[in-house]
Amino acid sequence: MTRPYILGLTGSIGMGKSAVALMLRELGVPVFDADATVHRLQGPGGRLLPAIEAAFPGTTGADGVNRQALGAQVFGNPEALGRLEAIVHPAVAEERAVFLLEHAGQPIVVFDIPLLYEKGHGAGLDAVVVVSAPAHMQRDRVLARPGMTPEKFAQILSLQVPDTEKRARADHIIDTGVTLAETREQVAALIASIRQKNPR
Repeated sequence: MTRPYILGLTGSIGMGKSAVALMLRELGVPVFDADATVHRLQGPGGRLLPAIEAAFPGTTGADGVNRQALGAQVFGNPEALGRLEAIVHPAVAEERAVFLLEHAGQPIVVFDIPLLYEKGHGAGLDAVVVVSAPAHMQRDRVLARPGMTPEKFAQILSLQVPDTEKRARADHIIDTGVTLAETREQVAALIASIRQKNPR
């Protein structure tokens, strides 16, 4: 059975990846959102709660994972983070496999993976799209978020593969440093060209 063309979507914080994911959905392309899946798995009644509570006692409750409590236990502790990732990553991979089965008849699907390069999640992708914007625009967007500080922003950036490297490794780049209409045109052109080369 032929499978869909799998496009990886990634980009550093504040680059406009969520906006591009929405544009892809508007074009009828199914998008698997890794972050949203993690939130659901760790949310109220989420199937990962028992395993997370067993590994990190006191970090879950009726509302799901207490992100602050869990963050306090894993932040800056590679061993604890590794234990958490060993619980979360296989579950996300299972959900992604189910998503792929459900959309097997589609010409293209998108895997929205924020830390694609940082965590080495590029296996099985046909191409990678990096969403990018000028550094000053990225900074303005991020610092406009509630609770964000220049220090927090610097810390997040230090954990992410630099934008220049992502751009260099990308198969396609979507520039969000322009108007929304222009970004939408770039997204539409990319999908049209992939559909043309991979007709179902």
